[in-house]
Amino acid sequence: MDLIPRLPERDFAGSPYVPVYVMLPLGVVNTYCELVDPDSLMEQLKKLKSIGVDGVMVDCWWGIVEAHTPQQYNWKGYMHLFQVVRDAKLKLQVVISFHECGGKVGDDVCIPLPQWVAEIGRSNPNIYFTDSEGRCNPECLSWGVDKERVLLGRTALEVYFDFMRSFRVEFDEFFEDGTICEIEIGLGPYGELRYPSYPVRHGWRYPGIGEFQCYDSFLQKSLKKAADARGHSVWARGPHNAGSYNSQPRETGFLCDGGEYNSQYGRFFLGWYSQVLVEHGDSVLFLAKLAFDGSSIAVKISGIYWWYKTASHAAELTAGFYNPCNRDGYAPIASMLKKHGAALNFTCTELHTLDHYEDFPEAMADPEGLVWQVLNAAWDVGIPVASENALPCYDRDSYNKILESAKPLNDPDGRHLSSFTYLRLSPVLMQNHNLLEFERFVKQMHGESVPMCR
Repeated sequence: MDLIPRLPERDFAGSPYVPVYVMLPLGVVNTYCELVDPDSLMEQLKKLKSIGVDGVMVDCWWGIVEAHTPQQYNWKGYMHLFQVVRDAKLKLQVVISFHECGGKVGDDVCIPLPQWVAEIGRSNPNIYFTDSEGRCNPECLSWGVDKERVLLGRTALEVYFDFMRSFRVEFDEFFEDGTICEIEIGLGPYGELRYPSYPVRHGWRYPGIGEFQCYDSFLQKSLKKAADARGHSVWARGPHNAGSYNSQPRETGFLCDGGEYNSQYGRFFLGWYSQVLVEHGDSVLFLAKLAFDGSSIAVKISGIYWWYKTASHAAELTAGFYNPCNRDGYAPIASMLKKHGAALNFTCTELHTLDHYEDFPEAMADPEGLVWQVLNAAWDVGIPVASENALPCYDRDSYNKILESAKPLNDPDGRHLSSFTYLRLSPVLMQNHNLLEFERFVKQMHGESVPMCR
């Protein structure tokens, strides 16, 4: 495997135009909802505009805007930011972020959920996802409270809708003039549609399989209802032999090759667990379409590529993607997105399978195989597919990998990404040699000619 060469660089001149966006720093708007250093930001935005970048993406944090009192929204910092972006003549993708910020590699700020939500959580921790040992995770609300009036008289779905509707009204002028071109709806941890199955705060380290997150009282009630309806009330439980956060599949009875995941009970449990994920996305997107009527919306799906080459795809199962080797776990999600006209934003297009084999051969990782499966699941139902990098990248090799995924060679249908978002704007990216390499990448994404290395 060490002898496998990199693919030769392709000439993308004349290829389809794929817009490129750059994610703004996490703390660009501080916890007082004030824009931080607007003059410096404008200088950076001008540089991005000068090299052909189409726009920027920014998180709009629930924990900042509705921080202290329910339905009291403070949008002032975002209003200032959006004006600066518009003055720089850039487009804007906005992520409606109903999760906390902090705890992930690269997170340099901490933005918790609103204070009034945290107060409810202290007396009723079941509003959060919970693992089998009863450890709650306050980074986002459990999907079990979507329709439960536990948030001072409102359900979680009502809270999400009120927030989105307020945003749409407040920033109407930016929708009308085309500055805001897309809204990405946060549906779980880090804004991704998945369970928080691999939290660093609970000791997870790559490439652990993670743990199922269905032990809050509300999801347990849902599981019991499903088991009773199936006629097997004894199935109203999570698997007892699924290991712990840092287990490997072969160390568990549930997720090993030939394990209980493929038994009658295992298929029932995983079907229920993944269906809760799909139903959450379905419910929130229905409301998002009402709030943002006529606007483009998108959903982020995380790239859980470790253990992809095992039979169970263990890390995907604990995250809610029912995608073992004998089942396509992404097709139901793609169909749900199609129903609402939503685009799919997928991560990890810059990763090489070979690199992960060299660094962690025991992880049985295959990011390239996963990217190909997910992109085709979306393209097969005819929805737009966007992407972003999972880890920082500044080198040509990573950019070429993104380009190969963005514009597949000899695709008979001419399929390609609808856009790409680069994570993220930083002083390192602004260094001259890195900016020049990034400019070259932007030109290739736009289908322009660049000098080729021979």
